[in-house]
Amino acid sequence: MLEPFRVTIDIRTDDLDINGHVRGPAYLAYADHARWECVWAAGVDPLALRAGNLGPVNLETTIRFRRELRARARIDVLTRFAWEPGKVSRVVQEFVAPDGAVVAELESLSGLMDLELRRLVPDPGRHWRKYASRPEVLGLL
Repeated sequence: MLEPFRVTIDIRTDDLDINGHVRGPAYLAYADHARWECVWAAGVDPLALRAGNLGPVNLETTIRFRRELRARARIDVLTRFAWEPGKVSRVVQEFVAPDGAVVAELESLSGLMDLELRRLVPDPGRHWRKYASRPEVLGLL
């Protein structure tokens, strides 16, 4: 199995709630950032994707909080794409502390939308493969 794509993120104080914990929306922002970094690392030009009338969409997201995460911490976000038959795929992300502890897990159900028809395209991996110079980074072997 291919190693997950890894991005390191420094936690900022404006990412915190009143209790000093990282806010849920900050986790979502970290996850989005890591996914886009992964897509760029795969060689996908988002403007080319858009010019092809395609756009990624997030259909559902679940966050599982495992451990406190506070300001000035540094975490790695590990991203794996899991391709399924049909119109959707899953993106599984782990937020990992320097000591190796998983502080949170995030799973998204995603699709690739035909922006003209406003419908999900079948077999989204086939389309991503077309735009990626390194499709293996997206788990497309």
